[in-house]
Amino acid sequence: MAKPSKLDRILRVRTLQLGLVQAEETRAQERAASEAMLKARIAQLVAGVAPASEPVAAFSLGAAAHFRERLHQSAEAAEGRLRAAQAVAERAAEATREARRDQSAIEKLIARGQADAVVKAIRAMEAMPPSRKIRHDPC
Repeated sequence: MAKPSKLDRILRVRTLQLGLVQAEETRAQERAASEAMLKARIAQLVAGVAPASEPVAAFSLGAAAHFRERLHQSAEAAEGRLRAAQAVAERAAEATREARRDQSAIEKLIARGQADAVVKAIRAMEAMPPSRKIRHDPC
């Protein structure tokens, strides 16, 4: 079994790695949320330039159609970015779970080592010869 100092050092490293991975997961989730908000905003804009039944000038219809087409392209691009951001967030979440498993494995090794040391000390005390002195007054 590894020395306690080595296990403590490994635990510190695993704890730092877990913190870094959790920070990366948070950034990925924020990026996905940002992309979702952008997609929702584009959908609002598309709804705002939907064809209306009111009479308007021809150049206005052409401009609105062009703007609508550009918004649809932006919506498709936003959907792709959202899917990519969600995939990155899923990978980051899996990396966090792996880092947490690694850290807990080291913690279990440390706890097992401490329990083994306690059992070893108890057995050593049991194996020691009795050292009681009989304390009677001289008869």
